[in-house]
Amino acid sequence: MSRYRPPRTAGTPLITPEGEARLRAELHELWHVRRPQVTQAVSEAAALGDRSENAEYIYGKKMLREIDSRVRFLTKRLENLKVVSTPPADPNKVYFGAWVTLEDEDGNESRYRIVGPDELDLKLGLISIDSPLARALVGKALDAEVRVQTPGGEQEFYITAIDYPALSAG
Repeated sequence: MSRYRPPRTAGTPLITPEGEARLRAELHELWHVRRPQVTQAVSEAAALGDRSENAEYIYGKKMLREIDSRVRFLTKRLENLKVVSTPPADPNKVYFGAWVTLEDEDGNESRYRIVGPDELDLKLGLISIDSPLARALVGKALDAEVRVQTPGGEQEFYITAIDYPALSAG
């Protein structure tokens, strides 16, 4: 049995300005801070002698491979991303970057922002534009009824608020 896994699809190449800033900060941190630290630790471990049984050396090389892999991914991904920094022509409908407040059938409210797949963070209420919920919401107006197929079955939501964050000037 092989260990081959097909490459993950990159998803929609859209990102908010905040998301791009976070990815660029991560890239900078990895390349200019973490990698030099790990490289220094590896060279110190290599100086200790036999590398075949040197756990610090082996772990350090593994960390360098992981850092380099993430740096390559971030560099390529940032080249292909399109930053969406302008509000849509019709701010009364749900589009990329919108904060949407939903009410379910039981009257429970939840608030989500539709962002690119690289920014996904459910704890912060950030959902990917590629998710079933976001796909169901895009193009809908205030007070619209939205049906979403979830793992637990079909759910119904009502859109109670739509707003777009104020854009930073420049």
